[in-house]
Amino acid sequence: MKEYIKMTLATITGLFLFGFVAIFLFAGMIGAIAAAGDTTPVMPKEAVLEIDFTGMSLAEQTTEADPLAMLQGGEQVTPVGIYSAINAINAAAQDPAIRYIYMKPDGVAGGTAQIEEFRTALKNFRDSGKAIVSYIESPTNAGYYLASVSDKIYMTKYDGGMNMFNGISSQLIFLKDALDRLGVNVQLIRHGKYKSAGEMYIRNSSSKENMEQNEAMVESLWESLATEIAQSRDITVEELNAMLNNLELNFPADFLEKGLVDELLSREELQQKLADLYITDSYKKVKSISLADYAKINDVPNLKATNKVAVIYAEGNIVDGNESDGVAGDRFAKIIADVRADKDVKAVVLRVNSPGGSVMASEKIKAELDLLRENVPVIASYGDYAASGGYWISANSDYIFSNATTLTGSIGVFSMIPDIGGVVKDKLHVTITPVKSNEHADMLGMMRALTPKETAYMQASVENIYNKFTSLVAEGRDMTVEDVDAIAQGRVWAGADAIEIGLVDQIGTIEDAIEYAAMSIEGVTSVNDVQVVGYPKPKTTLETLLETLGGEEYAFTGTALESVEKAFRGWDGSQAGKVYARIPYEIVVR
Repeated sequence: MKEYIKMTLATITGLFLFGFVAIFLFAGMIGAIAAAGDTTPVMPKEAVLEIDFTGMSLAEQTTEADPLAMLQGGEQVTPVGIYSAINAINAAAQDPAIRYIYMKPDGVAGGTAQIEEFRTALKNFRDSGKAIVSYIESPTNAGYYLASVSDKIYMTKYDGGMNMFNGISSQLIFLKDALDRLGVNVQLIRHGKYKSAGEMYIRNSSSKENMEQNEAMVESLWESLATEIAQSRDITVEELNAMLNNLELNFPADFLEKGLVDELLSREELQQKLADLYITDSYKKVKSISLADYAKINDVPNLKATNKVAVIYAEGNIVDGNESDGVAGDRFAKIIADVRADKDVKAVVLRVNSPGGSVMASEKIKAELDLLRENVPVIASYGDYAASGGYWISANSDYIFSNATTLTGSIGVFSMIPDIGGVVKDKLHVTITPVKSNEHADMLGMMRALTPKETAYMQASVENIYNKFTSLVAEGRDMTVEDVDAIAQGRVWAGADAIEIGLVDQIGTIEDAIEYAAMSIEGVTSVNDVQVVGYPKPKTTLETLLETLGGEEYAFTGTALESVEKAFRGWDGSQAGKVYARIPYEIVVR
């Protein structure tokens, strides 16, 4: 017995010590990661500004690299906020210590609008008289679009790379046949012949209107990219399209023959080119600094300025409550109220990068923005999306900037009520017997189809919200409700087309919007005279790590269904009958 007690106590003591040491080591690792994120980069006396998209990505706001990747020793990708990236490129153009830009655009990650804005900054850098050199191994649509702004585009001389520079496409997913086999009947109630959110559940092919708007969107997005590529390489859009349509770009030699790159180089030959441009005899003498580090050095607020321009980043799905991710209605209403309470804020830029979502949350956010506009001008800047709820919250802005590739509009609403009674009875062999106090108490219980009277009831709610949507757009854009309805009906527009129909005021970047806001302040003659402050505050490394450790993996990541999963992530039975203002997909140019 004594030996048993000794062994038991020893085991308990060992487990206690092991747990204590494990906690100590884990806390140490977290501390080390947090400290690593706070290091200040060192700027060489002279350097090449290196933009390598295998180590960074473009984002709405700058955040630290993935802490879990640090723990696992994997490749670390640092998200750099688009405004910080633009500021860094602008600073480099005026910095005598920066010789030129070397860019490796393969694998560029970022939204369509972010990439468009970044290319605009690169073009301004080149216009300043400094050179940009790019090197491509595996071309993509987005990667070549960025590279095309360069003075010289070099490409690997070795075959074997994957060519994904072949134009833009999207995939429409339809689930009706699969749902029919399961016995699920999705009842979609909507206003707008182009409002295709939810159409995937009730059809097995695209409606004429949905196909029309998708074809127009893809063509407009490609036209914007192809026009700039063609101009940069001194060819016509028709010539570029012919190369892609005829599959004339397969190997590096094809890119060289068609004039899309200037020379094929091995890595050693590339290094010699970079050394020559640096005006040195050896590549080992070439000093460089990454864009992420250079942005960190230059991302210092002007604390001497008494006037502030607040940039409110409304990024993600618009949802109810106080969630930390997305544009949560209550959380963002409080953020806007806090900005309104800051007497030093003299102008606001509302950066919208949202496909929409909850109507209730959109209304809360818009109400706070309307109060804010009573005190200061609110200028909208559109990222990848400012559609449905994203347009709802920003339509009353004093001035709207959009990128050519922004998806906006989608002025329409919908509600979905699935009927899964067939699945429960025929597949699961479970009988559900309702017990209710009133005739329609179970209409949203998802165990039966709606009656005609209930459908009309739900349709009335959708119609009421649609009328409110078109009315607020009419007021904000100084149009008649009839004119808004003619371009609404749930139709999604690319920014290049939206400007023609009055949904936006100007094609421009977030930099343009911030400058416009700054210049609206009395006595301000330059954006350098104001302090630009971002809201909400980005998460710290520790917050991101803890969230990552408790996060979820999504089964459809990397598949054709990923865009559908993102669009309806978080939707469950509790949302049956709820009215939404959202586009049904998300588009990424790769």
